[in-house]
Amino acid sequence: MPNQFFLTPIGFLKGVGPDRAVLLEKELGIKTFGDLLYHFPFRYADRSRYYKVKEITPDLPYVQLRGTITSLNVVGNKPPLRLVGTFKDDSGTMELLWFQGVKWMQKLLQTKTEYVIFGKPTVFNKKLNIVHPEIEIVSPENVLLQSSLQAVYNTTEKLKMKFLDSRSIQRLQQTLSKQLPPVLPETLSDELIEDLKMLSLREALQQIHFPENLQQLQKAEFRLKFEELFYNQLRLLMQKLVRTEKYSGRKFSVIGEHFNNFYKHKLPFQLTNAQKRVIKEIRTDTGTGKQMNRLLQGDVGSGKTLVAYMCMLISMDNGYQNAIMAPTEILAQQHYRTISKLADGSGVSVALLTGSTKSAERKRILQGISDGSIHILIGTHALIENDVQFKNPGLVVIDEQHRFGVEQRSRLWSKNSEVPHVLVMTATPIPRTLAMTLYGDLDVSVIDELPPGRKPVTTVHRFDSSRIRVFGFLKEQIAKGRQIYIVYPLIEESETMDYKDLTDGYDAITREFPRPEYHVSMVHGKMKPAEKEFEMQRFIKGETHIMVATTVIEVGVDVPNASVMVIESAERFGLSQLHQLRGRVGRGAEQSYCILMTGHKLSKEAKLRIDTMVETNDGFRIAETDLRLRGAGDIQGTQQSGILEMKIADIARDVHILQAARNKALDILTDDPHLAKSKNERMRSKLMELMKAIGNWGRVS
Repeated sequence: MPNQFFLTPIGFLKGVGPDRAVLLEKELGIKTFGDLLYHFPFRYADRSRYYKVKEITPDLPYVQLRGTITSLNVVGNKPPLRLVGTFKDDSGTMELLWFQGVKWMQKLLQTKTEYVIFGKPTVFNKKLNIVHPEIEIVSPENVLLQSSLQAVYNTTEKLKMKFLDSRSIQRLQQTLSKQLPPVLPETLSDELIEDLKMLSLREALQQIHFPENLQQLQKAEFRLKFEELFYNQLRLLMQKLVRTEKYSGRKFSVIGEHFNNFYKHKLPFQLTNAQKRVIKEIRTDTGTGKQMNRLLQGDVGSGKTLVAYMCMLISMDNGYQNAIMAPTEILAQQHYRTISKLADGSGVSVALLTGSTKSAERKRILQGISDGSIHILIGTHALIENDVQFKNPGLVVIDEQHRFGVEQRSRLWSKNSEVPHVLVMTATPIPRTLAMTLYGDLDVSVIDELPPGRKPVTTVHRFDSSRIRVFGFLKEQIAKGRQIYIVYPLIEESETMDYKDLTDGYDAITREFPRPEYHVSMVHGKMKPAEKEFEMQRFIKGETHIMVATTVIEVGVDVPNASVMVIESAERFGLSQLHQLRGRVGRGAEQSYCILMTGHKLSKEAKLRIDTMVETNDGFRIAETDLRLRGAGDIQGTQQSGILEMKIADIARDVHILQAARNKALDILTDDPHLAKSKNERMRSKLMELMKAIGNWGRVS
């Protein structure tokens, strides 16, 4: 059970009250004492140095001074008012300014009283000042002034309007810290705490908010980060253990006619060693009688779909049906075309089920699925609707699975009492740390070779001023018989964003590439499915030279003849998206190109993204950079809510702690698989509490 102190409603804390309690819950999710304790600082301000007024210049960062306020004056007769304070130390005077809460601050502040102030120097009305400084009366008992490292907390504009800025939250932490019980129940075993020489939980929580020094702060961070990552790994590894013990899988005991006939007579090209290795790993898994949950990573164009199809043939050889679930209709249709082509003339029945499937066709497909006459069903979210009932499912392939919510995937799992094997595929390379944290209960396979004949895509960066040269290059490529993608970030003009939009872009392209010599098509997410498919087919058949599109073509379009990808306003795209878009070219034997178009003004991060794309085609290197820039939560998106909500650990920077946590979790489960020993009782209790809070989605990860 959680400690009762932690469960105390936050409204009972002095300085909060009913109104602030409602706002804290709404804005920061802080409902209890425990929530406030675990609302960790995001950085620390160094308060070790005191500046003199005469040393202050406007270009200094945050500074700390000690002195008195000699006068306070409200300027103006009606709003907006401002409060001007004259601050003095033994070296000179400067102004303090308040533009909000003027009357409240005027009542709060006292002249001839010694204060410590902290803030960013600026110039207003040609006078040096600090606007809205943090301010604290100098007193011996004030804990906040005793630490040289002052915690800085996330807050919101609505909270600031109720005078709950970072400093106010720190005061609440100070009030709460004085009420902490002398001993807090530990969440880790005594053996683990002793082995790693960690601070107690109480010490760690005290030091994270009010560090005595840098060394104590580092110890507190290690303890709290380790605990967060340890339970993440323990949960994933226990889910894997439970799944392998509890759920038996379909046993694929034979390799039969479907697989052998395809391998000997229909294989479109020789398999790479990486593809052979992955098929062998999947064959081993599916032959054990235990349910497979495997993550298949491979860059765009590495041949994941072919591997998935060959594994489905093994499933069919053992009398089972198969499904592929994709996040978009375009990707589902692409899979349908690819699989149908591979299955042509082999007696393998393939069907496509999406939201736009006509009712008569849908009825036929549902009948074929329930009676077993359809061997492979490909579709979108339509596959998880209640009326889709498989007769005998053997293998479920989930493509680009991070785009599905965990609940949706769980529903796909629960359709049958017997458990199919699950193969999760992604063309978005996942950094090792993220894979360990999100998919630690899955076995991982990687296709790290491109099929023979594929050449790496050449990527270049061009500014808008070079557009005429770029158009000339595109015309040269079209003259060679090639096709081109031009991708824009928006569909229509936005008042707040000045980058190229699709409709203006389409008009400009059709002027530069006029009929009848050139043919241009346009595709975007707001089009009806039939219109989109019509334009896609024109491009696939080679009837149009240029496809002007939004990121709707990020996944699911496979045109080997397309050799150039132009990305407009490339600085507005994330690294992962840029890499996915680049993967739409380079699918044939000819040299392909990706041209990143940007304006001249680039932020530091945007320049790093562009430079990374130009320097490398390595998806894993790109993913690592993306993780450092954006963080795990942004990469995975909101659909992973509850699975990866880290309060203090940063898996991009805390790799060594993550590895230590995983190793310890493995050691403990090797010795005590069900945490049944008395020494592990509190960890089992904590784990069950966490599992209950986030739900157990481990079956289809």
